[in-house]
Amino acid sequence: MTNTLLILPGDGIGPEVMAEVRKIIDWFGAKRGITFEVSEDLVGGAAYDKHGTPLTDATMAKAQEVDAVLLGAVGGPKYDKLDFSVKPERGLLRLRKEMDLYANLRPAQCFDALADFSSLKRDVVAGLDIMIVRELTSGVYFGEPRGIIKEGNERVGINTQRYTESEIARVARSAFELAKRRGNKVCSMEKANVMESGVLWRDVVQEIHDAEYPEVELSHMYADAGAMQLTRAPKQFDVIVTDNLFGDLLSDLAAMLTGSLGMLPSASLGAPMANGRPKALYEPVHGSAPDIAGQGKANPIACILSFAMALRYSFDQGDEAARLEAAVEKVLADGLRTADLMGPEGGKPVSTQGMGDAIVAALDAGL
Repeated sequence: MTNTLLILPGDGIGPEVMAEVRKIIDWFGAKRGITFEVSEDLVGGAAYDKHGTPLTDATMAKAQEVDAVLLGAVGGPKYDKLDFSVKPERGLLRLRKEMDLYANLRPAQCFDALADFSSLKRDVVAGLDIMIVRELTSGVYFGEPRGIIKEGNERVGINTQRYTESEIARVARSAFELAKRRGNKVCSMEKANVMESGVLWRDVVQEIHDAEYPEVELSHMYADAGAMQLTRAPKQFDVIVTDNLFGDLLSDLAAMLTGSLGMLPSASLGAPMANGRPKALYEPVHGSAPDIAGQGKANPIACILSFAMALRYSFDQGDEAARLEAAVEKVLADGLRTADLMGPEGGKPVSTQGMGDAIVAALDAGL
């Protein structure tokens, strides 16, 4: 089966980190016989500068046709005064919505070499490996009615938390399937104590578990208690599944347990296509970091690990994904550090390109 990939470097440091991913893609083709038909296009501010829109219909159509989309980053202060409808972030949101990418996978993995970078104690985070599955296309960010209205003499902001059974069920299934490939545990987080949508969420997740995944260990936790437990004893969790709003908050909290946003990938998955592969968008968690763009300071690891997630979830190459992750771990263990990873203990400073080259060298060494 042909492997097709659409690359959208985007803005800021996006093109720099994506250039290092291209080296990795080329390595897998040359050394492992895993080849990709790669196309590249614009998104975000780069697309607005050229086309007056953060995502053209033609690029959207390409994204619907390929096996996976790999995105760098969007946005920057240059675009702050644009109308909301054409801000760079609207391109990313359109991709997620029209591809119906309902399950956002955010791993929080702490490499041993970086355990001291976390604000928590080493023994709390060393060896951490959890996955947060966030529902991505419904909930309070998309519910209607929404807006700012006038009531009497004051303004009122309205956002509606709305979930259907089917929306909850499909993201629950994604979490249970992931857990079967990991530690076989799922913790579902909501606010069933104060929100009717939370009551429905808990009921549906339990129903899906009992009917389809009784072999997976399931627990329920209120989202605020979950936030507390993530900072107290994060290694108790394997897979966490939660709604759009709580997932946004909890995944960022979990991200900081690892010490650097420059290390964190993500995947957004949808329903299977005709070839059996899911609709998929992979992107690093970090932003466009315009303050360091073009200076060779950006950490490409999050984007490289996003490609590792693509190998695992879109192309059924779990062993090769593990090979790439091991190469990243080796480079870090050898003390190589981009600017964001230079801690009190020092390290060997490398540029964006230098980090990419080192990971390729580690891949070669691992053959």
